Amino acid sequence: MADEQVPSPSSIRNGSLDLIKWLAMLTMVMDHLRYIWPEANGLYVPGRIAFPFFCLAIAANVARSRVGDVFTAGNARYLVWLLLFAALSEVPYRSYFYGTTSLNVLPTLLLGLVIAWGVHHQTREAYTMALVAAALAFVLDGPLMYGFIGALVPAALLVAIRQPGLLWLLPAALCVLMNVRDHLLSGVASYQLYPILVLATAFVAPLFGLWLLRQSTKFNVWPVRRWGYLFYPVHLVILQVVRIATL
Repeated sequence: MADEQVPSPSSIRNGSLDLIKWLAMLTMVMDHLRYIWPEANGLYVPGRIAFPFFCLAIAANVARSRVGDVFTAGNARYLVWLLLFAALSEVPYRSYFYGTTSLNVLPTLLLGLVIAWGVHHQTREAYTMALVAAALAFVLDGPLMYGFIGALVPAALLVAIRQPGLLWLLPAALCVLMNVRDHLLSGVASYQLYPILVLATAFVAPLFGLWLLRQSTKFNVWPVRRWGYLFYPVHLVILQVVRIATL
């Protein structure tokens, strides 16, 4: 009788991780609806959940890979898919967010992935790639969505996954810093509810995500597979069509 094959950890479907991806997409759409209905500006608050959750999905996937094995077919596909959809998303992104000075979110996630590889694999090649990615993020801090700090969030979440405890505060602090604006700080200083909610949500989002990742889902979660890459540009196209139709 042949030995039964045991699936590798990276091949086992994680319902909590799929739930995190769904919540990331949902809160992203909620945030973007503000550009159709400005009166729904309060959706900016739950929108602070989206980016940390996307970063957490990256960190969780990196954490499940074998340490030291950065040059794999899976990693190559991961990088290529992010590069491809970062390019494909730029036109619908600039069409929907007319006049924006930043790139779409995928370049930030791509650089964050490479930096996280360096933290996880800890080989000379992985460190070199991570340093190059960090340097690019630093140079592109202005046009990069969430800037240099945003590119560090996946690596910070990876550290938090591997070492639960006080290190959970690292991604929480980074998520606050990348959302800080002068008007928010002045609003917090004068005890205004909206700015407090914005920065509090930014702080809590990665903590909630890390907690959620450690839970066992009691229900079936529809898997988010490669079609998830397509969701980003397609939802922008749909929202643009809705905006034109409601003018």
